[in-house]
Amino acid sequence: MVRGWQTDRTRAPHATKIVVAGGFGVGKTTFVGSVSEITPLRTEAAMTAAAETLDDLTDTPLKTTTTVAMDFGRITLDADLVLYLFGTPGQKRFWFMWDDLVRGAIGAVVLADTRRLAECFPALDYFETSGLPYIVALNHFEGSARHEPEAVREALALPRQVPLVTMDARQRIAVVDTLLILVGRALDATPG
Repeated sequence: MVRGWQTDRTRAPHATKIVVAGGFGVGKTTFVGSVSEITPLRTEAAMTAAAETLDDLTDTPLKTTTTVAMDFGRITLDADLVLYLFGTPGQKRFWFMWDDLVRGAIGAVVLADTRRLAECFPALDYFETSGLPYIVALNHFEGSARHEPEAVREALALPRQVPLVTMDARQRIAVVDTLLILVGRALDATPG
């Protein structure tokens, strides 16, 4: 599909940066990959024996790779709105990169896995402290129990004004809906 800004040189799309964050193995790479219009840039490395002592693989026994820098993708949400998606690494030893990945972003999606809610606490703390608008997306994994959103909100001590959605990072429509909610939240938080 040809966009208006692609043929009319006097119009340019609004490009914005979105961060996708969360703990190890919560689906950030899948989230970015399921909606990206371009082949996503992935910085995946094979899991090593050293990681076995650092990462809890109980709920992700088939995971063989991990993001070591970032995931990157792009999606055009509207004729004139392009989102650049930056997925953060989930492992603690790569958190030093977050400040660089977040710089210039309008908002963040914090992915959470209800089997391991504690994995998203560092991301929640980071965005709450930074003041960057964010939402929480519960990524449903097959075989995991479904929890009422209000119970999860309480467990995370999530402020009422922070949207909480349930989604599946493998499903493009669910990810697009999540991004639309985040863009709305970011617009609501913009002064003036």
